[in-house]
Amino acid sequence: ILSEMHGIEIGGTVTHVRLKNIRGCTDIVCCIFFIVAIVGYVAVGILGKSVCSSVKDGLGTVCGDIKHQPVSSCSCLLIAVVLSLIFIVLLRYLAGIMVWVMIVMVIAVVAYGIVHCSVKYVSLKDTPGANITLQQLGFQPDFSVYLHIRQTWLAFIIILAILEFIIIILLIFLRNRIRIAVELMKEASRAVGYVMSSLFYPIFTFFLLTIVIAYWGVTAVFLSTSSEPVYKVFNETVCPHARETCIPEVFMHNHSSECLFAFYGGETPYHKYLIFLQFYNVFLFFWCANFVTALGQMTLAGAFASYYWAPNKTKDMPAFPLCASLGRSLRYHTGSLAFGSLILAIVQIIRVLLEYIDHKLKGAQNKFAKFLLCCLKCCFWCLEKFIKFLNRNAYIMVAIYGKNFCRSACDAFFLLMRNVIRVVVLDKVTDFILFLGKLLIVGLVGIFAFFFFSGHTDAFKGAAPSLHYYWVPILTVLVGSYFIAHGFFSVYAMCVDTLFLCFLEDLERNDGSPERPYLMSEKLLNVLKKKNQAN
Repeated sequence: ILSEMHGIEIGGTVTHVRLKNIRGCTDIVCCIFFIVAIVGYVAVGILGKSVCSSVKDGLGTVCGDIKHQPVSSCSCLLIAVVLSLIFIVLLRYLAGIMVWVMIVMVIAVVAYGIVHCSVKYVSLKDTPGANITLQQLGFQPDFSVYLHIRQTWLAFIIILAILEFIIIILLIFLRNRIRIAVELMKEASRAVGYVMSSLFYPIFTFFLLTIVIAYWGVTAVFLSTSSEPVYKVFNETVCPHARETCIPEVFMHNHSSECLFAFYGGETPYHKYLIFLQFYNVFLFFWCANFVTALGQMTLAGAFASYYWAPNKTKDMPAFPLCASLGRSLRYHTGSLAFGSLILAIVQIIRVLLEYIDHKLKGAQNKFAKFLLCCLKCCFWCLEKFIKFLNRNAYIMVAIYGKNFCRSACDAFFLLMRNVIRVVVLDKVTDFILFLGKLLIVGLVGIFAFFFFSGHTDAFKGAAPSLHYYWVPILTVLVGSYFIAHGFFSVYAMCVDTLFLCFLEDLERNDGSPERPYLMSEKLLNVLKKKNQAN
């Protein structure tokens, strides 16, 4: 974005000059490798289809309850869409109030806990047996016994008092960073208003993910149903696989041997390497799914970065920022997307293999092996979380500067490490606000769906449909509402992360002089007590 719209990096600074498109393709080798892998994936699906058996399906009463009430279910999901949009708009005006109310409520709850524990501590003063120590009492299977001991409540008072002290101290020292986080959330709401089409981009991502999941599922079914019945000659030998293969229709039976079914499988090269095809199917599923997610992240990052770096939000914004960003991502950075998603897919496939090994070792008695496996699973779970975090920020840097994946990942990581406290504060504040939003939307839609489909309310008795299980559409609406809210809020969260990285870059590369003015909003400048000097 900087290299295309408003400037390029020269000697560690950013000059705001509109330039021609000077981007180049990044990570070309990985792009070629990804295309070859996709071609191979298609070949595996075609091969599985050519040798598979027939697949059947069915429709039951539960599916019928969903099938016969599409209008009612869609109406409830539409409410979730409207509520999500309203919540994002309100964040522009209420983000600060929500955050500070949340902080005050946490302090008040802990203070109430201290008061309550103090009252219980005082009330047990003259109670027989309440003054014995926890050491004298020892371990008791009934934990309610500890609640009759004064020392227990004293321990609660001390713990809560320390917690309250830590919260207040953190609030005093982090208040400015909390204000920055709040202002960035407000700025993100304004950015979404400028790029309204971004709210509907998750539909495109969902469509692509549906194709990936459907292709993976169909290919898995084709591969798993491509085994053939194998018949063996049964006589005095013990192992069925060691006997000679036979064909029942032409086999000559006698008193010492007969041709019987042995197992499902096959003895062709295809059947011998079938397990590797299944592995390839799973691996490419992870790679393609991660690629689609990465494409969405980079597209949104490019659109929101163009908003931040535009000196004049009205004149300097592209006409179609989302489409322009999608075009840049596919044209120049398919290799970077494939590289980042490949790293994540490798970690995920290792986790799948560890789960498979764990399943096979369920009956094993080797405790050291189980402990080692548990440690490996924990380590790779943490590694996956870290790579997702790093990839997300690397894609933002790729969208801004157009550099390759490794360079962008390093730049993003060290930039965040130089501002680690701001990162933690912003991340936790945003996560909590969006969690409240999801909870609110799913709860409101769920309550409405319950009253509508159950028919327990007079207002909906005439409109309530006749269902075998009214909880089926309610559950469908709840799940759908969650995914809708998650889709909208994922856009908002990506906007916050993008603006945050742009904000940090702005602080490090500019100084407010006429040659290097800050591009952040006036409100952010006021929070930081900075200003741009007049020309």
